[in-house]
Amino acid sequence: MRIFAIGRNYAEHIQELNNENLGEPVIFMKPDTALLKDNEPFFYPDFSKDIHFEVEILLKISKEGKYIQEKFAPNYYDEIGIGIDFTARDLQQKAKEKGLPWLLAKGFNGSAPISDFLPKDRFPDLGNIHFSLAVDGEIRQKGNTSLMLFKFDYIISYLSTFFTLKKGDIIFTGTPKGVGAIQKGNILNAYIEDQKMLTCEIK
Repeated sequence: MRIFAIGRNYAEHIQELNNENLGEPVIFMKPDTALLKDNEPFFYPDFSKDIHFEVEILLKISKEGKYIQEKFAPNYYDEIGIGIDFTARDLQQKAKEKGLPWLLAKGFNGSAPISDFLPKDRFPDLGNIHFSLAVDGEIRQKGNTSLMLFKFDYIISYLSTFFTLKKGDIIFTGTPKGVGAIQKGNILNAYIEDQKMLTCEIK
């Protein structure tokens, strides 16, 4: 199982971080040790002082494929979830300034809390899914898949050009605007539509 992630997939998030829209997906990966399941808490590490939350819709790959045409991409995923891409923003900024990879800023232990997954046929329109993140009961991020620059099927087709996708792989599809820093004691709740899917306490 691999964790793929798409950066810069919502225009307003690109603007809030003063990033450049490159016109193609920004791809990075997290190791499986980044996963947090079953609402496990996140323990704030000593190596960063500026970790941010980024809520994202997840896709789970259902069968192996490579060079998948976009029109056939729906055959390769059948479940939707939600997750948080924790990012050590201070480490990421240092990496950006030096033109280095983001692995330390994105792939550290526990940096990928994920929910359980729901069948995609639960959603009448995958291009119009509302999702959100609350911190201590206050909604901090709200997104809708209609605002993605790169849609689900394109993401799968694009990734499969470079990587053979395998059953069980998880794709973080990008975060909307509103990202912010976490603090010890915060309780994060992530929602798909009005259903709470994920809780993560910061310790």
